[in-house]
Amino acid sequence: MSMEVITKSSLETQDLGRRLGQLLRPGDVLVVSGELGAGKTTFVQGLAAGLGVTAQVTSPTFTIIHEYDGARCPLYHIDAYRLEDPREIEELGLDEYFHGDGVTAVEWAENIAQWLPGDYLYVKIIKIPTEAGWRKIIFDAAPGEYRRLLEELSKDCEC
Repeated sequence: MSMEVITKSSLETQDLGRRLGQLLRPGDVLVVSGELGAGKTTFVQGLAAGLGVTAQVTSPTFTIIHEYDGARCPLYHIDAYRLEDPREIEELGLDEYFHGDGVTAVEWAENIAQWLPGDYLYVKIIKIPTEAGWRKIIFDAAPGEYRRLLEELSKDCEC
């Protein structure tokens, strides 16, 4: 199942993330894709709000993983942009995040593709060049739990 949403500002992008965050459960994994400056971290800030995270969410580019406590469950925000060495990736213990007690959002997941779980929600964010601040957000889910998430999300927004 796929779903596309157009957001017209960073606030709308965060709000869409917040709505999705309210539907997520421990163990859910999202791959958030997009070019530099597309709004990946903005979207994840919304996810965090939906999970009840009150801390400021920033890009974990230099620290690789940020862990946030949320009212509903933790958020693990992984930025794999700088990961290249398989030994370094293996030392991170990604399975503990992917199969743990929180929600995991991964940016630049193509760098760790072989370590990703078999099932996740794919979120692609694309800047719309003709409209300042507008984004096309594409969700893809295989049949199963993530499809349920998209069905619920589509009821909650004008998609």
